[in-house]
Amino acid sequence: MIYNVAIFLCTLISMEGIGFLAHKYIMHGWGWCLHRSHHEEHLGALETNDIYLLVLGAVAVALIVLGNSGHDPLQWVGAGVAAFGLIYVLFHDGVVHRHWPVSPKPRNGYLRRLHDAHLMHHAIKHRRNNVSFGFLYAPSELTLRKQLREMGVDRDRQPEPQDGSLCSTPVNPDLQNG
Repeated sequence: MIYNVAIFLCTLISMEGIGFLAHKYIMHGWGWCLHRSHHEEHLGALETNDIYLLVLGAVAVALIVLGNSGHDPLQWVGAGVAAFGLIYVLFHDGVVHRHWPVSPKPRNGYLRRLHDAHLMHHAIKHRRNNVSFGFLYAPSELTLRKQLREMGVDRDRQPEPQDGSLCSTPVNPDLQNG
């Protein structure tokens, strides 16, 4: 039992690193065509970015099914992936983006830091020169502001993205990181 709980918790914690890397290098990289919808105003409850959550859910289900088919530890890995997805839907969609009927603004220091960092991430409307790609960890607001200054990004005067196509997004060289 302790072994299974350890696998679950390790997976849940590891998902932060996996999520950070996927967000920075896939969603803000070659997968921007799907993630862009998350950085734009939209009507309705669904956006193309939700495909990433569906993929995460499919991976979790597949791992749980494999675990129940004789590869026991995989069901706990799948449960950790599913728990990360659930926390994401509840906190990210509910508290940060206020997609739920009751969406309180966090007052707790840790939750407020995550909330504010995510809002700073969304203040940049293009895929390059962004900050705070994590979900369960966020640097302080001072650190994020310093990162933006070092990249030469003025949050109040952002250039419009130069891309018009979906997945073959040309990138303005002035907006690229190093």
